[in-house]
Amino acid sequence: MSPRSRRLPKGILLPLSENDQGRSPNPLHVAHGTDKRLRLMVGGLALFLAAGFVLVQVFHWRNNSQLAAEAEKNLTDAVPVEVITAKTSPEGKPLTLPGETAAWYESVIYARVNGYVAGFTADIGDHVKKGQVLATIETPELDASLMAAKAKLQASEAAVAQREAEANFAQTTYARWRDSPKGVVSEQEREDKKAQNAGAAANLTAAKANQAVAKADLDSYSSMVQFKQVVAPYDGTITERRIDIGNLVSAGSSSQTTPLFRMSKADPIRIYVEVPQSAAGDLMKPGVQVDITSNDLAGRHFKGQVSRTAEAIDPKSRTFRAEIDLPNPDLALLPGMYVQVAFAMANHNSVQVPAAAMLFRADGPQVALVDQAGKVHFSKVSIARDDGGQLELQSGIKPDDRAVLNISSQVREGDIVRIATIDGKAVK
Repeated sequence: MSPRSRRLPKGILLPLSENDQGRSPNPLHVAHGTDKRLRLMVGGLALFLAAGFVLVQVFHWRNNSQLAAEAEKNLTDAVPVEVITAKTSPEGKPLTLPGETAAWYESVIYARVNGYVAGFTADIGDHVKKGQVLATIETPELDASLMAAKAKLQASEAAVAQREAEANFAQTTYARWRDSPKGVVSEQEREDKKAQNAGAAANLTAAKANQAVAKADLDSYSSMVQFKQVVAPYDGTITERRIDIGNLVSAGSSSQTTPLFRMSKADPIRIYVEVPQSAAGDLMKPGVQVDITSNDLAGRHFKGQVSRTAEAIDPKSRTFRAEIDLPNPDLALLPGMYVQVAFAMANHNSVQVPAAAMLFRADGPQVALVDQAGKVHFSKVSIARDDGGQLELQSGIKPDDRAVLNISSQVREGDIVRIATIDGKAVK
């Protein structure tokens, strides 16, 4: 190989120029034009990245502009609302309220004597008559006390007979000594016979008092003996039995004693209804006609009238209790049932709106009304009747007024709203 040439990769030899002579040979030599192409590639990549950055910024700008425009549009557009047209309350519409049935009588029967249950003749569900024996109680302690009282009375009677004899003898003796001529008996002996007579009379009085006590004890035990038989206090139905044969029972009705039976009388039956304060003017007095139904007795209607009311409002619930006495010969209505009671109400020329139209604020109930221009006005109203889903308003609203349902808390007095529906129909 010539000294004026050098070896390139793959064995290619190129002649050295005069400028290259005297320099150390470069092991790597870039071909002519490679550097220019590299600069072009780097420049193109930079332009591509710059263009991508610009496109991304433009996309974000357009997206933010659209969001801002939509937000501004939402702020300036009127709030859509649902509207109903207020109507005059129907003529004679009944007020239906929930009620609960209760027994005419309901009693828990306890034992009056201590002892053991010897047997029972009535069980749950039995219909019993007044005076019917429900259970029998064995009372060995009471029986022993009764025998002792009888013996005590006999002893007191014997003591009375003895004291009577002594009193009679002392009286006759004193009479003889008292009537004897002076000088026959001494005054001391006469006074002694007088004292014996008074003592005998006092002993007789004490004996009679003991006899009366013994007789009272005997009468008490004798009266307790009748409670060995537990009897029904009235015609009714046994609703619970808490005893069995051999159970030890104690007299009384404290928390430490167990009741024997529970029974009730359901003919007639009572119905309790909690009436809201708004209906007090119509239902506070007895005599209002009612129609009673139950979901468990489909097709059955029971007619009656209000028998009595509390004539006072409960300050906690703002209701008053009305009671209805209803004949129940077939016992179709059982105590504790849930029923619906429809009261016949008079028409007060009120306006009816759904409960969703009501607003309850610090200064009282209100309704949001919308005028022809779409402007909201909050009107104070007075409730004449509350039927749960519907309310009858006595003032603050007129028939054909447009009331807003479920109005947003962001809507203020005088705001413009957009009516989306009227009486459930969409507005185009």
